[in-house]
Amino acid sequence: MPMPKPLRLHGIRHESFEREAEIAAWAAKRGHSLTHTDLWKGEALPNLASFDWLIVMGGPMGVYDDDKYPWLAGEKRFLRQAVDAGKLVLGVCLGAQLLSVVLGGTVTRNRHSEIGWHEVQAAPQAALSRIFCCLPNTYEAFHWHGDTFSIPEGALWTAKSEGCAHQAFEAKRGRVVGLQFHLETNAGSMAEIAEHCADEIRLDPQAQPYIQPVAAMLERPERLAALRGLLDRILDNMAALG
Repeated sequence: MPMPKPLRLHGIRHESFEREAEIAAWAAKRGHSLTHTDLWKGEALPNLASFDWLIVMGGPMGVYDDDKYPWLAGEKRFLRQAVDAGKLVLGVCLGAQLLSVVLGGTVTRNRHSEIGWHEVQAAPQAALSRIFCCLPNTYEAFHWHGDTFSIPEGALWTAKSEGCAHQAFEAKRGRVVGLQFHLETNAGSMAEIAEHCADEIRLDPQAQPYIQPVAAMLERPERLAALRGLLDRILDNMAALG
C-alpha cells in the first residue's frame, strides 16, 4: 500500500491556551507539517494555496462576538473560502461552531455547560460517516463549552451526549468535520484551559450537572491515552481523503 502524501496542516488559534496539542503530535508522527495563525495576536490569515488542511481551534469567545473580536468576520469568510476550495477542515469546539455557521447552521446557548469528562455516543448518522464509522458506539471525551451548534443542512449528525445533543458533524463527504469535544487534549492543554477558564467552573449539581471540579478532571490519566486513540482514527480517516 503506498504511503499517504505529506500534508500541510495550518492551525487557526483564537487564544494562547487553546493550541493543537495532540493534533500537533499526530502530524509530527505521520510526517505532516503544521503552521499556525494566532488571530489573538492580530496575525494575518494564510493564502489558501499554502495549506491542505485547516485546523480551527477553540476559544472562550462566541461565534457572534464580532464587535469584541473584529477578526471573527474575516475568519468566517476565510473558512467559507477554504470549504469551497475543497480543503480538509477540522473544527474543534469554537472551531466547530464557526464551521456550523459558515455552512448555514446556527449557534445558541446550550441548556447546560459541559466541562470535564463526559460520555459521547454515536448519533444516528455515524454509521454513514467516512470519518466516524470506525469509532466505538460510546466513549469518554473531554469537554469545555457552554454553546451548541445546529447540524448544517446536508451534513451528517455523528455524535451526541446526554448534556448536549449535537457533539459532532461531518460535511462535504468527510472533508469538513466539527467536534464540540476536545480529543486533542493532553495533560498540558487540560491544565492550561483549567487555569485560564477557572471562572466557568460553577459547581451546582442541580443547575449545572455536567460541570466537574478540576480534581475530578485530573483523575484517571489513562483517559488521555484513550482520547489519543480516538483522535488518531479521526485524523487518519481525514488524511486518507487528502
